[in-house]
Amino acid sequence: MSAITATPLSRVTPKDILLDSLKQKQGKWVSGEYLAQRLSMTRSAVWKRISILKEEGYGIDSKTSKGYRLLEIPDLLLAREIRDRLLTSVLGQGEIYRYLSTDSTNNRAKEFAAAGAAEGVLVIAEEQAHGRGRLDRPWFSSAGENICASLIVRPCLPPGSASRMVILTAVAAAEALIAATGLTATVKWPNDILVGGRKIGGILLEMAVEMDVIDYMVIGLGINVNSPAERFPEEIRAKTTSVLMETGTAFSRITLLCKFLEFLEQGYNMFRESGFEPIINRWKALTDMVGRQVTIRTIGGCYKG
Repeated sequence: MSAITATPLSRVTPKDILLDSLKQKQGKWVSGEYLAQRLSMTRSAVWKRISILKEEGYGIDSKTSKGYRLLEIPDLLLAREIRDRLLTSVLGQGEIYRYLSTDSTNNRAKEFAAAGAAEGVLVIAEEQAHGRGRLDRPWFSSAGENICASLIVRPCLPPGSASRMVILTAVAAAEALIAATGLTATVKWPNDILVGGRKIGGILLEMAVEMDVIDYMVIGLGINVNSPAERFPEEIRAKTTSVLMETGTAFSRITLLCKFLEFLEQGYNMFRESGFEPIINRWKALTDMVGRQVTIRTIGGCYKG
């Protein structure tokens, strides 16, 4: 369950430069001699790094007389691919910890946050063995098909602001789905994201408090992206959906994750600078809950209003 840790964006590795060189001429041959000169290393060292990229899932062809060419970028939540597409200033721009499998990305993020991890640190997983939703309900996610991510923020707000952060995050997730996929996503209070009345995503926020101020908050996001209907347990199949199920085609998980982080950072900054009113107005535009009778179930009991 060890993490595959990415270096911060400010530290560019030879492997990053190598991949960037191949991406610039994707589908075309790039000579081993050129790559060796650009990286100031031997052609044998280039070959070793090419082998690592292949192991990570990149489709790279090689020929002795021609060099290397990049044919395919994998649909994996790789840190360097996230950073190549991410247009944020803070969120996702620090350390990115990637797991092939873990019990819960929120659990890992809480461990990093408690150890002093900075705001913006991102934890992602290809598979969650024990994903959780609100009230500790299980969150199902099949391996390599969906988004399982947790983000550390340090908002310096009173604990009572946590519910507002839930709404802010749900709005960001719905707006990201709309912008990236064209689907009509809505928000069901407090933390469900729906498409066509069926659940496509959810939010789980957890926090630690010191001296009546939030020390850190972990924002957990789960979105069903490329899972077909038969992948979901039968008992939830009728009320669950995915981007693939709605559109009939697979979608880039990285594109959707990056869009979410961008909308979240925008809303987070807006909340801190302008208060909650702009956020709640966006929420009202994305929900049909306003004016409806609701039942709220908590660990302490049920409430209606």
